[in-house]
Amino acid sequence: MRILIYGAGVIGSLYAVLFSNAGYDVSIYARGYRLEKLRENGLLYLENKRIKKARVKLCSKLSDTDIYDFIFLTVRNNQLKKALRELRTNKSKCIVTMVNNFFDYKELEKIAGKGRIIPAFPGAGGSITDDILDASLTPRFIQSTTFGEITGVKTKRSKYLAQIFKKSKIPYQETRDMHKWQLCHLAMVIPIADAYYEARCAKNVGLEKDIMHRTAKRLKRNYIFLKKDLGEISPWKLNVFIAVPVKILAFALRFLFESSFGDKFMYRHSMKARDEMIRLHREFYGYVLG
Repeated sequence: MRILIYGAGVIGSLYAVLFSNAGYDVSIYARGYRLEKLRENGLLYLENKRIKKARVKLCSKLSDTDIYDFIFLTVRNNQLKKALRELRTNKSKCIVTMVNNFFDYKELEKIAGKGRIIPAFPGAGGSITDDILDASLTPRFIQSTTFGEITGVKTKRSKYLAQIFKKSKIPYQETRDMHKWQLCHLAMVIPIADAYYEARCAKNVGLEKDIMHRTAKRLKRNYIFLKKDLGEISPWKLNVFIAVPVKILAFALRFLFESSFGDKFMYRHSMKARDEMIRLHREFYGYVLG
């Protein structure tokens, strides 16, 4: 089983470590400064406060005949179409797009080729500091790595993908409609990112009661709209944003934003991927507000 991680940021690096530790043949496709540092030091990561080096190969060029069983695309939303164009002529049959995505997947298939894309989304977060990865998977009950065929039907390759996650000890779940799941995910992460960007002090936004109240209202509004528009919320547990009163949501958000979980899985990504999140904000609210 040959695996290529296309993108050597936090998510790509973490999944490369996990797949490698499970015994898979893993290569990372990287460029620029990150490629230089990986060549110089290898893929370094923190585990139990110790620095370790992952057993991965580096790739700076990708030929059409360099074939992998799965290519995991772990880039930002604004890099997605460009990456798919680069992979269009490569003969690998399975591209797992682990990206915040507003686009209809059929639109992406027109770029990559029909039947090649498996939509997915990671359940992970963290940062790279001094070229050392400090990241981890999110708890299963909050968000597992999620994937599903565009057709909504389980296939032989989706079963293989599930086996890879299982062997790598990555909590996962399959869903019938990844586009619906992605919209419901964006309905949550966009107001969270907006809260950081609107704060007087992003690091301590949880202490700004007006922003917590505004964020709670936005979350409730988003999910009420999606339930009406899509017919259901995916996953079901996100209906909590509809059921819980705004005041209670705002109170809970305060503690979430101030927690170590909030720092690792919300704050770091929001601040690192500001341009991406602002773009997704425009696309999502363009859809919500018509």
